[in-house]
Amino acid sequence: MASDEEDDDYMNMTFTEAPQTVETSLQRRQRLKREGEIKGRVKSKAELAAEEHEAREAALSQSMLEGAQAKKSKGLAMMAKMGFQAGGALGSKENADARVEPIRPEIKDSRAGIGLDSERKRKLREAAESSEKKVKLDENEYRDRVRKEAEMARCERLVYAAMKVCASMDEEKRNVDGATVESFDGVDSAEPEKKEEGKKRTISTRPLKSIPVEWRGLVRRREEAERERRMKHDVQQTSTVRLPTYEDDLEDEDDLKATGKTQTVYALVEDLDEEDEELDEFNELEADDKLRRLVEHLRKTYDYCFWCKFEYPDDKLEGCPGLTEEEHD
Repeated sequence: MASDEEDDDYMNMTFTEAPQTVETSLQRRQRLKREGEIKGRVKSKAELAAEEHEAREAALSQSMLEGAQAKKSKGLAMMAKMGFQAGGALGSKENADARVEPIRPEIKDSRAGIGLDSERKRKLREAAESSEKKVKLDENEYRDRVRKEAEMARCERLVYAAMKVCASMDEEKRNVDGATVESFDGVDSAEPEKKEEGKKRTISTRPLKSIPVEWRGLVRRREEAERERRMKHDVQQTSTVRLPTYEDDLEDEDDLKATGKTQTVYALVEDLDEEDEELDEFNELEADDKLRRLVEHLRKTYDYCFWCKFEYPDDKLEGCPGLTEEEHD
């Protein structure tokens, strides 16, 4: 038993190295095939550029003043006789700003000119400086701008409303004076019983330049829109095919109107296509200036306050707070 225990001393046992496997001919063929494929593969431009960059950095990282090649250099030996030491700067020792390392080369990857990169850097630097100089939009500035735009839009609406009031006041004044004119809204003021027929507007023959410039633009836009509408209507009427109709000599005017056989001749405004410098100057004014002139025109011509919405009996306008909207608040 004792001899068996001495033979089974596992703590002092030594293990021999594993036997090396012998490479078979098939494995050798596969290995050579893989190595040949790796060597024969054409490298891409990116891989070639990466290898070139690594080789360049490795060469630049090694000092030419050290190593076995430096000892054989005749130029380095001549410089050492003149007082040069490895790791020091060229030239006088008093020059503290002397360059210790050589200038590193810069490789150009493109075919652009030499100064193109510096020009691009200059433009980028100027763009960055200009962007820093720009004032950031403040929240209060944004609110002020929105408020001004809303006030301007409201003022334009008030200008249009004041023009309509001027047109209606002028129409009423002309009707009171006994003139028989066509309303700008298409209703004949001399015959109120024909309001239903007057829903279709008619073009007024009153010259535009005889209308005050404060609301002349409103009349001009209405006349141009009406003329365009009638031109389209006439084109549609002429383009449609009409069947032959029976003509009766005994039909009176009412019968012709009922059957739609009457032909209405429209008279256009004489100076609708003429240039109006006075109107152009008025349109170039700001909205608040236009509104001020319209309010003054209503007060002076018709004794009417646009803000009070009331027509006073005389030009004194007693009871009116003032000329502006703020005075009526």
